[in-house]
Amino acid sequence: MPYIKTGKRAKYDIILKELVEILRALPPEEVDGELNYLVTNLLKEIYPLRYFHINKAIGVLECIKLEYYRRVAAPYEDLKIQESGDV
Repeated sequence: MPYIKTGKRAKYDIILKELVEILRALPPEEVDGELNYLVTNLLKEIYPLRYFHINKAIGVLECIKLEYYRRVAAPYEDLKIQESGDV
């Protein structure tokens, strides 16, 4: 994952905090659709409509998925294995 330095994060943190507050206020069944809307529109605005850029955007999404699994899902699964035992 291409981590960004701490000093560069501040410019996003205020906006992210506001987005998180908006999404957390939604009923759970609406969060996925609205998050999808946000991410899709970010990608549409950032990447020009060319195969090369579409391919890059899909690669970014795949890396986000893998990083989320590595940093969030896998440790959670390990915790649950400790609590409940392995399969």
